[in-house]
Amino acid sequence: MSHTVYDCSSIAQRTAGLKHAGRALAADGCVVLPTDTVYGIGANAFSGRGVATLLAAKGRSRAMPPPVLIAHSGVLDGLADEVSDDARALARAFWPGGLTLILHAHPSLGWDLGETHGTVALRVPDDELAQALLIETGPLAVSSANRTGRPAAASVAEAVEMLGDAVEVYLDDGPRPAGSTGRGPAASTIVDCTGETPVLVRHGAVALSRLREVVASVVPADGDEETDAAAGPVPSGSHAVSEIDPEAAPHGAGTGDPGAAPAAAGPPAAPGPARAAEAQGVAAALVARAGTARPAVDQDRTRVPHRGAPGEQRPLSVDEAARLVARGRGGA
Repeated sequence: MSHTVYDCSSIAQRTAGLKHAGRALAADGCVVLPTDTVYGIGANAFSGRGVATLLAAKGRSRAMPPPVLIAHSGVLDGLADEVSDDARALARAFWPGGLTLILHAHPSLGWDLGETHGTVALRVPDDELAQALLIETGPLAVSSANRTGRPAAASVAEAVEMLGDAVEVYLDDGPRPAGSTGRGPAASTIVDCTGETPVLVRHGAVALSRLREVVASVVPADGDEETDAAAGPVPSGSHAVSEIDPEAAPHGAGTGDPGAAPAAAGPPAAPGPARAAEAQGVAAALVARAGTARPAVDQDRTRVPHRGAPGEQRPLSVDEAARLVARGRGGA
């Protein structure tokens, strides 16, 4: 399979690229898309074959499932279950933006993102092109556009060099902006909201101090009150290397995309098999913790629908979310 790169600074190429991307995703293929943090490799979140292709392209196992990007917070209740008030407050404050929330996946949805232990990591990217694609296709499983153990791609050229023909469509919208230190894009912050207390499992674009302005009870999993990855990017090759990526963060009480500990400050670590093995180990530990954090969701219990606040976008029902995804797959 060959690949096509679309320069989305051109209206004509942008239009053609979005249409091609939609066809590729509906056919269980992968695309590379820009986000507000790094470039991501995406697949239809409801396509087991598409997600498997994504994982194979990155060279990673099902033990580190990809997070899911959504177009807006109205999709939240169609995909997640038992969403806490704290999670809703964080979503209202930081979506769209560099915050990934780990939540209980809705038990009625038929998808296979990997070994998620009943959780899903969700984020609304603050990127106009990414949102345009998500509106057209529905939720996408998206991981950083890189081979496991290598730095996340900050440009399409870097993504093409690592992923090549494993991806059918590349949407080029220019290099991602550097973090405040100028050394590269900052990863998304990841907060586990599956328990009674929100846990910061990866430092990133949204600082702990900002999270606590909204939800005072957020605690860092590593106990580090000082680390602020928003002041600088996550070192390349570390277990917390990618944006929307469980390379540093698996699903569970460290689900979709968490890193067990923030990356240490200093120069980027050299990527390689040792780093990849370290990432797998951290991921496995978080997944194991997720599996024992709380009992499985009771699929038969009566649910109370969320009543949105005045002015808040109405959440989608499960059926509506399914129809949204079906549209992206060529359905009615």
